[in-house]
Amino acid sequence: MYQKSSISVMFLAMLALATTFPSSVQSQSTRVGFYSSSCPRAESIVTQTVQKHFTSTPSIAPGLLRMHFHDCFVQGCDASVLLNGANTEKTAGPNLGLRGWEVIDDAKTQLEAACPGVVSCADILALAARDSVVLTKGINWKVPTGRLDGRVSLASETNNLPGFRDSVDVQKTKFQTFGLNTQDLVALVGGHTIGTSACQFFRYRLYNFTTTGNGADPTINPSFVPQLRALCPQAGDAAKRVDLDTGSAARFDATFFTNLKNGRGILESDQKLWTDASTKSLVQRFLGVRGLQALNFNVEFGRSMVKMSTIGVKSATNGEIRRICSAIN
Repeated sequence: MYQKSSISVMFLAMLALATTFPSSVQSQSTRVGFYSSSCPRAESIVTQTVQKHFTSTPSIAPGLLRMHFHDCFVQGCDASVLLNGANTEKTAGPNLGLRGWEVIDDAKTQLEAACPGVVSCADILALAARDSVVLTKGINWKVPTGRLDGRVSLASETNNLPGFRDSVDVQKTKFQTFGLNTQDLVALVGGHTIGTSACQFFRYRLYNFTTTGNGADPTINPSFVPQLRALCPQAGDAAKRVDLDTGSAARFDATFFTNLKNGRGILESDQKLWTDASTKSLVQRFLGVRGLQALNFNVEFGRSMVKMSTIGVKSATNGEIRRICSAIN
């Protein structure tokens, strides 16, 4: 556990970061405590709502975290992923497995009752993502708020999202587009320490991947292959879900990186963080490998989340406070 003094120092560092990000991804409208006067209970309402849903359905934690990530990488952090309609982001393949929509709607209903027209859906999503990490025993951080909700949501733009087959170079390019560096990439992918993946997104690694050996992706530990094949038979249910962080999928911690080191990464794009030299050293630093300057995963994840959450924040000319999160006003 971190001492209170250490957490305070971390929070101050995160706040300092909010004024040093590239202008292309930062909005001056976001700040910690944005609703302190206009809706003092805003953050506590979101926290209590997430807690309520998490108690009955723990899987909403990784769902909300992933939803925030998918939102920010398309049109910026503007809740565009929440909009209903034909050909919206919500209808695109990468977003069909998202979960937690009802949590955001529940929180919005309560906030509209307490402070009508004040709290954006984009801020609810950013706060809910943070609360999801806390509930899974990860670190807390102060979330800058003051985002506006966007009015545009296009399924075609989800191509910006990192893919499960992406090389590290492709992943870097996608992150760099939004002012996120390689350390941010490794830290944020570490969010896979909670949650699951459907067999359809990695089963191809298990069968006929090569014509030699056991036919599996050679970056998978051979002793792990039979376990994965038992979970995802070649002709089995493609929608069956498997933990992304074997042995610790319900707890937000650094064991995800230990699994990569041991050849037990589930997604090909995740495992490549260990096989690519430019990211392997960062994985090693998160693991505290001797001889390298250690990085605290929880602290750096929080820092990168603050940085990511300022991508493409809308201005008054192209944003609004939605009354209902699934529809523009």
